[in-house]
Amino acid sequence: MGQIVGAFATVHAPQLFTRPPTEVPEQIDADIAAMKLMGKELDELKPDAVIVIGSDHLETFFLSSVPTFAVIAGETSKAHFANKSYEMKVHLPLAEDLLDKLVRAEFDMSYSQDALLGHSFAAVYEWIVGDRGIPVVPVFVNAYLPPLPTPRRCHALGKAIGDIVKSRPERVVIVASGGMSHYPGTWKYPQPAYDFDYWAIAQMERGNLDPILNLTAEQLDEVGNTEMLPWYIMWGATGNIPGELITYQPTWHHGHAVMRFLPNKRKGPPTGEVPPAYNFTQGGFEFYKHPPPSSYALNKVLYELRLSSELRKRFFKDTQGVAKEYGLNAKESAALETIKDENIDSLRSLKPHPLVDAGAHALGMLMCLVVVQAEQRRLRAAGEL
Repeated sequence: MGQIVGAFATVHAPQLFTRPPTEVPEQIDADIAAMKLMGKELDELKPDAVIVIGSDHLETFFLSSVPTFAVIAGETSKAHFANKSYEMKVHLPLAEDLLDKLVRAEFDMSYSQDALLGHSFAAVYEWIVGDRGIPVVPVFVNAYLPPLPTPRRCHALGKAIGDIVKSRPERVVIVASGGMSHYPGTWKYPQPAYDFDYWAIAQMERGNLDPILNLTAEQLDEVGNTEMLPWYIMWGATGNIPGELITYQPTWHHGHAVMRFLPNKRKGPPTGEVPPAYNFTQGGFEFYKHPPPSSYALNKVLYELRLSSELRKRFFKDTQGVAKEYGLNAKESAALETIKDENIDSLRSLKPHPLVDAGAHALGMLMCLVVVQAEQRRLRAAGEL
């Protein structure tokens, strides 16, 4: 009989790869050390497969097709971020069995044999799975393009995954890759909801998941925690196992948490009082709304600028020519100019970005900004710009 022998919840922030000067190096080092410790746990647990549950930052899926849940069921799983590429062997029998049985269990799963995944998965491949040769099964959940699945639906999906694993022969570890509180690309980026994080972590440490399960996706959006949806899937698979916090780093833009859920590894029950529950005030999605179809062309050029070096070079030489090529209106065209020569640190300003005002998805805008500026720095250093 198969068994889930361990579960980890981990951060995956881009800054772990890029180490920009805006970060505190000791915080990044603590995150990476915690993730490497999870890798050592794999050496002890000796799983036959690692199910990696992550989300997308408009890196893999675009507005042309947005799955709610998907299984990567190719021979390998490819990921790319910050000029680093990964190709991990997929445990195909487990992936295909999950896909088939989840659909039979009335979960409308999508699948891909060749999706190029982003840093949500790349961080796990880099610092947890590493070069151990353990096959993976990537599972995707939509966390940024509403409508989002509810936390309870994610939990139910995880329970079904757990039941399927138990019906098979493999020993499996689950790694859920996500937040905590952060608002990338929005006016609230420099104000993470640390108080929510501390409350949620205290509940996880006690295995008291009901208060967390009762939250809505809209509430998770309010506290910058829609990336907890992969964690809900993990909890559904493992049940209410008390967690152990390995590290929590309150950076200026993220709450970075790494936790493990291994009953036999606990050093003892958590100490201290549980912080008061967060006082929610908002009624719907505020930070990551569904982009209107009228802004499709703007979001498309931001998406494709991330994927094409040739397009970025044309953009640097003739920004308005690219804007015209994509059919942008005057407001969108003017906003597109702002991603050149802009310091990412300016996002601490607590003001909406002009591209977001023009209709861009906040996270898609930020991820484009990161890639475009990195390319701009490289071309200038080479004397090509």
